[in-house]
Amino acid sequence: MKKLKAILSSVLIGVASLTLNAQSSTLKTDTIPLKYGAHRTGNRTDAEMERWRSYGLGQFIHWGVYAIPGGQWAGKTYGGAAEWIRSWSKATAPENWTNTYDNFYKQFNPTSFDAKAWAKQAKQMGAKYVIFTTKHHDGFCLWPSKYTDYTIKNSPYKKDIVKEVVDAYNAEGIDVYLYFSIIDWNHKGYRSAAPKTAEEIASYETFKKFTRNQLLELLKNYPTVKGLWFDGSWDQAWIKEAAYTDELEKELRKVHPGLIIGSRFRADENGKRHFDSNGKMMGDYEQGWERKLPASIEVLKGRDWDCVMTIPPNQWGYNADWKSSYIKTDDDLIQMLLHSVSLNGNLVINFGPDGKGAIRPEEGAIAAGIGEWMQQNAEAIYGAKYAGLPKPEYGYYTLKGNQLYLTVFNRPVNNQLRLAIPQSYGKGIQKAYFLVGGQALKIKKTNIGIDRDSNTYFDVTLPADFKTEKPFVVVLDLGESNGNNKNYGDAKT
Repeated sequence: MKKLKAILSSVLIGVASLTLNAQSSTLKTDTIPLKYGAHRTGNRTDAEMERWRSYGLGQFIHWGVYAIPGGQWAGKTYGGAAEWIRSWSKATAPENWTNTYDNFYKQFNPTSFDAKAWAKQAKQMGAKYVIFTTKHHDGFCLWPSKYTDYTIKNSPYKKDIVKEVVDAYNAEGIDVYLYFSIIDWNHKGYRSAAPKTAEEIASYETFKKFTRNQLLELLKNYPTVKGLWFDGSWDQAWIKEAAYTDELEKELRKVHPGLIIGSRFRADENGKRHFDSNGKMMGDYEQGWERKLPASIEVLKGRDWDCVMTIPPNQWGYNADWKSSYIKTDDDLIQMLLHSVSLNGNLVINFGPDGKGAIRPEEGAIAAGIGEWMQQNAEAIYGAKYAGLPKPEYGYYTLKGNQLYLTVFNRPVNNQLRLAIPQSYGKGIQKAYFLVGGQALKIKKTNIGIDRDSNTYFDVTLPADFKTEKPFVVVLDLGESNGNNKNYGDAKT
């Protein structure tokens, strides 16, 4: 037992060192002097960030007054994402549209909203964290901010929705991250182009102060939140404020130790976002994987990352019409989840409640389907990481300790899982069994006679009478290392 513990410890140390090596190997020595570039080289190693890495699955909720029109109004349909509907072009929008939209808050009374029910549904789905929209681009605040009148306090509902969400999700053991839009179409000082005249500069200064005040207010009002998720930071006006945003990030971290912020908050003095002019990530994790997944471990270069994914192709807020586009199934999203975790990432699935605060039944069914699978197979997700092996043709590998998990999406017709394990990868597969039920599976070491092949091949036989319509997990016990390479999960670089 002591020997096994020592080996497993070396595995964990090896994985960490390889992550750092992968990061350092891709980050060249600074060549461009920067005042406002990345604050750190390499990944965070503190407990808060380790917890973030272990999540696997998260939930995103986009909700606000844009849920009232739901992508259409006065017999007309908006062609973009529903949460952007306030920006509807005058050429195609209903008459007096902006004024109509800016008064929707007067009828925002979500009588079906139940934060506790949302949180229970998220927990049943298997989510370990939630990202919740406190304020989208329209500027309407779902908390009673003292810095604007355009808040939930002045709606018929009046109550603090952000507090209800934070309290409900925390009660279910789910960590909360607050989405915040830099863009604010309601604030008179907001602008997209960089200010030039003295009047424009003075006006934008009021917006900067307003933004800072609201961010500090959120961290003060909801001290249990784990991080901030920023959107709308691409405008030139914001990009040009490198000195200001650099100091603001430092201030936010100072008032809220352990705060997690992605790579989307600010730019360096040369206008580079996500990564500074020397290629270093500006934030705690890469935030560029929106509705897309990395093809391989190599493109990630050792960085932490997550993917935020919609259920329809590109609708974050509630859209009344789901008939005109493909709707992802629970199997689609489970596959994306395995893809993410197998490459050291998290998958965050978006939900868009309607104007009354109800999560649509179709979304509820998808959450239930994912949850049913997670209840049986979560061991292959939570705390699991990249296995250091090429992707198998049958599905995805994830690794935890000396347990290699093969989640099978493509079952072979002959029921033989032929697995290529490098000879450096310990002694190979010592035993195999189904994660659900624990049934042992027959293993056979197979020499298929390929010259100069450094792999050892194992045939794992699936019972012919094993029936399932869902992806299933085979646990492959690797036993103790053979000493040639103690690091299961070596980065493939």
